[in-house]
Amino acid sequence: MSEQATMAAACPIPISQYPQVMLAHGGGGKLMHQLIEQMFVPAFRNPLLASRHDGAVFRVAEGKMAFTTDSYVVKPLFFPGGDIGSLAVNGTVNDLAMCGARPLYLSAGFILEEGFEMETLWRIVNSMKNAASDAGVLLATGDTKVVDKGKGDGIFINTAGVGVIADGVEIGPERVSPGDAVILSGDLGRHGIAIMAAREGLEFETTLESDCAPLADLVLKLIDEGIRVNCLRDLTRGGLASALIEIAEASDHGIRISEREIKVKEDVRGACEILGFDPMYLANEGRFVAFVDKRDADRALELIRSDPAGEGASIIGNVASDANARVVMESRIGADRIVDMFSGEQLPRIC
Repeated sequence: MSEQATMAAACPIPISQYPQVMLAHGGGGKLMHQLIEQMFVPAFRNPLLASRHDGAVFRVAEGKMAFTTDSYVVKPLFFPGGDIGSLAVNGTVNDLAMCGARPLYLSAGFILEEGFEMETLWRIVNSMKNAASDAGVLLATGDTKVVDKGKGDGIFINTAGVGVIADGVEIGPERVSPGDAVILSGDLGRHGIAIMAAREGLEFETTLESDCAPLADLVLKLIDEGIRVNCLRDLTRGGLASALIEIAEASDHGIRISEREIKVKEDVRGACEILGFDPMYLANEGRFVAFVDKRDADRALELIRSDPAGEGASIIGNVASDANARVVMESRIGADRIVDMFSGEQLPRIC
């Protein structure tokens, strides 16, 4: 039996009776209740959800709190290496991790289009459940709305996250200093190319899979080991180039990087050449850049490489001593070029 068929068989709401999501004001009140009580609550079962309250109530941990939110509109919903459900969990978990926070709780808001298939929703819910378990977070509260057919493109998901930052941890662009090592946690471009291939039905010699993954454990390993991490940024929309430019401008320091040290898998590089994309600007969902005190650079690199999420890490450059807040890249042939912000977006609807 295929994974898809298994999911359908395990769906707690009888698909034969409700093959599609119906509008609440069109007789779907019973179904909406079933969605919550038989699908969402059992899938994400935990004490906070069990109270059936209007919101999650929890004790505030010692230290500083981090809070973030993001919305996910990826197309297609399922792609090699992930789907909108795992993306919605990992994306928000990673945003918290970039603040140096230990992710604790998530909320989830589902915007469903009338006619959206129950089987597909069940697959997404299970994916979110597994991703939350892997990331060690609880889905503490949520909401579901249904919109008219043609108004929602199937499903949109919003997730917000709360985490705790230990006392003494200070991470942000304002802490970037001349001499800091710039460490990239892995190869670039796989998420963007995987989405493009799935969307357009492109076939390559190998299956290109997204790098979608939670990064909190890896980041917390650096912090727990006493690595002096000054700044972190995940490389989502706009890719590595946009992240470095934003940090250079916010810190008012120049950044020098080497193209030779930036890893791009050959199949991704080939796809980029065919499609006219630059991997420097492609979105990633399991990669980050870290600005680390130069005295800790080698140890930090070793720690990152020891984790499956960072086994392809490399030191790609450093923070310059000059006051020009720009990013300069030494090309493979030894020439310098300024890395500019990309005008527009190479690939829309990728997260």
